[in-house]
Amino acid sequence: MSSFASRAQPQRLPKASALAYTRLMSQSYDTIIIGAGAAGLICAGRAAQRGLSVLLLDHAERPGEKIRISGGGRCNFTNLHSRPENFISQNPHFARSALARYTPQDFIDLVNRYKIDWHEKTKGQLFCDGPSQQIIDMLLEEASGAEIRLSTEVLGVDKFEEGFLVTTDRQSLETRSVVIACGGPSIPKMGATRFGYELAKRFELPLVDPVAALVPLTFTDQLKEMMASLSGVSVNCRVTHPDHVFEEALLFTHRGLSGPAILQISSYWSPGDAIEINLAPEVDILSELKSARTETPKVSPENWLGQYLPNRLAAYFASQIKQIRLADMSDAALNNLALMVNHWHVRPGGSEGFRKAEVTKGGVDTAVLSSKTMEVKSVPGLYFIGEVVDVTGHLGGHNFQWAWASGVACAEAL
Repeated sequence: MSSFASRAQPQRLPKASALAYTRLMSQSYDTIIIGAGAAGLICAGRAAQRGLSVLLLDHAERPGEKIRISGGGRCNFTNLHSRPENFISQNPHFARSALARYTPQDFIDLVNRYKIDWHEKTKGQLFCDGPSQQIIDMLLEEASGAEIRLSTEVLGVDKFEEGFLVTTDRQSLETRSVVIACGGPSIPKMGATRFGYELAKRFELPLVDPVAALVPLTFTDQLKEMMASLSGVSVNCRVTHPDHVFEEALLFTHRGLSGPAILQISSYWSPGDAIEINLAPEVDILSELKSARTETPKVSPENWLGQYLPNRLAAYFASQIKQIRLADMSDAALNNLALMVNHWHVRPGGSEGFRKAEVTKGGVDTAVLSSKTMEVKSVPGLYFIGEVVDVTGHLGGHNFQWAWASGVACAEAL
């Protein structure tokens, strides 16, 4: 690549950093990828395999930290049923192109090629049999043709007519293209930042307001004490928010509710909204209660509920009524108890926020990106992939599939 920084005039879009002009240019690349997570690693590998000179930068000490902790350390690396319908975006059609061109089977083929053993859990979720480090090692091997620099802070990115100037805390670098793969602010203890959003704003790109998603919900009213008393209790349930229903496990915590069902619904929940929880989705509690009142009248409500609910949860709901035996319960009392179990309405006070969110919903507005290449339409050579984009998957491997698909789509276009 020929040097351009000394003669090219900066465009008006971003104001070039003075620091970039004062540093001596020492290296140049076909592409620089910022962010050594799932999307960045697969993009670097594919681009290097195409014969491009690739530099992958990350401020973290190790690559793929979110991969390492995912799936309880086993990495839920994709989902057999990953479809556009499993993703949330202001443009629900944006993800279709990339997802169609790089499917779950494509990633499975890659995993199989490296002889990594895996298994399927519920709902098409695929996990490594061994530690998630296997996936990181696989991606690093795939990206062996790229240069990777860790513990490197990117200070700025400037656009020139012939390419970009990327300034780090060590030096300034020239490149014909820049790929932003640094994710969102979820799980800051893993080093997550808002750098991708800040860069988007620098290039005057619109953002869909980033919010915590796949996150536990919390309570501040009288229910908080009840939640704390039930902390650790888990039950399969059906959680409903207008137009969205998820049937999975729910977990009571000392601050509120968690578990797969709650994490799923949290991506659609907004502050002030109520959600409905059916704690026995396979049972018509009212009908069964009426029959039990006749057939086993001396049984206590607590013992009867214990057939369908964990003991502590059954005891809590039974404590909300005064009757000691089913025989003593009026039709209204039966109905009230059934409503608590089959139609429990709760209004969360908030969520655990980015510190415990598995992903970030929102990000760079897809309206400014090409769905085929992930390139910014107004800034040739600038790409955004993975979580930093306004595409958020459901729980269960879908977000990794978006990382793989968007990363590959970008790499093939560089």
